[in-house]
Amino acid sequence: MLNLDVPATLGSAIAREGLRLPIRLEYGDLRVQQAEYRSSAATILMLDCSHSMILYGEDRFTPAKKVALALTHLIRTQYPGDSLRVVLFHDSAEEIPLMALATAQVGPYHTNTAEGLKLARRILSGQKKDMKQVIMITDGKPSAITLPNGKVYINSAGLDPRILQATYREVGLCRRSGIMINTFMLARDRALVEFVMKVAEICRGKAYFTNTMTLGQFILMDFLRRRTTRM
Repeated sequence: MLNLDVPATLGSAIAREGLRLPIRLEYGDLRVQQAEYRSSAATILMLDCSHSMILYGEDRFTPAKKVALALTHLIRTQYPGDSLRVVLFHDSAEEIPLMALATAQVGPYHTNTAEGLKLARRILSGQKKDMKQVIMITDGKPSAITLPNGKVYINSAGLDPRILQATYREVGLCRRSGIMINTFMLARDRALVEFVMKVAEICRGKAYFTNTMTLGQFILMDFLRRRTTRM
């Protein structure tokens, strides 16, 4: 079993920031107590690499990728019984090796969330772990789906009902497969907030609305909290 050492973690943060509320935790503050290992998890990190991640002069992709690398290091060093695989999604979706994550780049323009979830579900179906989860980092609305004939249907103008329906269907399939989806949205547009909240409602997951400065804290803290509460 692995447990978060709360006093040591808080002590590290207070030593750096002083006794101010709220206490701001960073990845380097995390302290873990190791004991007998009893549980295991399979995690798919779904990273949005559509063009919106670098639009309007703001690079959201680089900080998101750094968080993914930190999470990879955490799991490989502290949770050796776990599995972690990475899926990039854009016009389509593909799995990449963990070693290729550091050099991943923003890809094609659109956001095919449904295809990313479909691939994640397919990968997780072969995993025999106590917990299965998807951690999805994105900043944009779903704007593409893959049709049965293999062609990609695209609508960048807004939240297309056809695209939404296909995306929600994949979310529902994940839930029926016992897969939890935690979404970290790097935008605050009202329509996007409603979309992410709907995803969380369907799969009974969590939705976080953050920015590039706090993204790592939310993801890593949530992962550790979920693990310690399940053990």
